[in-house]
Amino acid sequence: MAAGEEEASAPEQEQEQEPEPAAEEPRSFKDLGVTDVLCEACDQLGWKVPTKIQIEAIPVALQGRDVIGLAETGSGKTGAFALPILQALLETPQRLFALVLTPTRELAFQISEQFEALGSSIGVQSTVIVGGIDTMSQSLALAKKPHVIIATPGRLVDHLENTKGFNLRALKFLVMDEADRILNMDFETEVDKILKVIPRDRKTFLFSATMTKKVQKLQRAALKNPVKCAVSSKYQTVEKLQQYYIFIPSKFKDSYLVYILNELAGNSFMVFCSTCNNTQRTALLLRNLGFTAIPLHGQMSQNKRLGSLNKFKAKARSILLATDVASRGLDIPHVDVVINFDIPTHSKDYIHRVGRTARAGRSGKSITFVTQYDVELFQRIEHLIGKKLPAFPMQEEEVMMLTERVAEAQRFARMELREQGEKKRSRNDDDDTEEAIGVRNKVAGGKKKKRKA
Repeated sequence: MAAGEEEASAPEQEQEQEPEPAAEEPRSFKDLGVTDVLCEACDQLGWKVPTKIQIEAIPVALQGRDVIGLAETGSGKTGAFALPILQALLETPQRLFALVLTPTRELAFQISEQFEALGSSIGVQSTVIVGGIDTMSQSLALAKKPHVIIATPGRLVDHLENTKGFNLRALKFLVMDEADRILNMDFETEVDKILKVIPRDRKTFLFSATMTKKVQKLQRAALKNPVKCAVSSKYQTVEKLQQYYIFIPSKFKDSYLVYILNELAGNSFMVFCSTCNNTQRTALLLRNLGFTAIPLHGQMSQNKRLGSLNKFKAKARSILLATDVASRGLDIPHVDVVINFDIPTHSKDYIHRVGRTARAGRSGKSITFVTQYDVELFQRIEHLIGKKLPAFPMQEEEVMMLTERVAEAQRFARMELREQGEKKRSRNDDDDTEEAIGVRNKVAGGKKKKRKA
């Protein structure tokens, strides 16, 4: 029933807002009701003006209402839930105050960084509870009772069931960020378990880029008479994003990738592949050709994944090859070009992938590779975003000139992948140290000399 009420109230709100002159729109976080100390924190982070989702969600959240936030990726969702939580924490200080559930480990660390940055002047402590990290050290961190826990559902349930003395009976806020993805990753049973052991008398914020049936079901189970803040009801990609496609024969995919990386040299790239294996193979291939490429996928250890991400963020590497583990939520400000090397099977994932560029008002490019096998998937994407994409201008002859060098690099990459498999990852599976690259270059050089001889 609550959902019905909320649906009914949304059009009324829109009608009220329509005639309002633009000057009435809140100009600062202070106008939204955010307290001075948090306004200063926003200022230090360089958040001058609130984003659309923040303008919609913050005042409602400060009134103590449950919120459903629907907004495209890169729209400032973290601030929309972090500020109301920190303000409530200031009013009634308490340990184990808020829980934020996220689908991926990287996103959890990123949200934690924002909480720490916004709450640094008021001494907020947060803890990240995710898989791939030692449980013992996490148990110790939980024993210190931080104010905010940011967690992936699986590992949190593990602690709720096995860590002595840890419970969330006093919890005041629950946030589910990227709720559609949490449910798509089959965390439903974990989410149910969590909902059973936290107080019913709490505030709940549910943020999602897409409204799926599963999310609606979760909304009915977890939220009380929520207010819906939808910034874009239609699936949208950011206006400043130039989107292109390239139609190519699948056997020349690698050559086309190398051509584009050369053509747009000087930019930073995120290249999305569909499998961990293909991500690793393409990274090795590009490194053999002298590119500073680095992989990020689910088969890497958590430390390696954070290491890859930090090297790319610090601009020590210009090409990040990733599976969809990185398509959501990761805010790497300087991504200039997103390349869909493998087209996403779910059209909505396209929105999230290309959302890694053109963030927060900057411009960016995305290029999607379409082979003879991908035409139907590509048409679905065009249908979803409601626009026909132009072809990326290129010189076919120049691509064909690269095929010989690329074929040689492919062979080396295959050999290295085999070696890594044989060593059963006993050695670092994606050793990205300068030393390892040097060794690889020597091996490649030696092989070339032999062939010439």
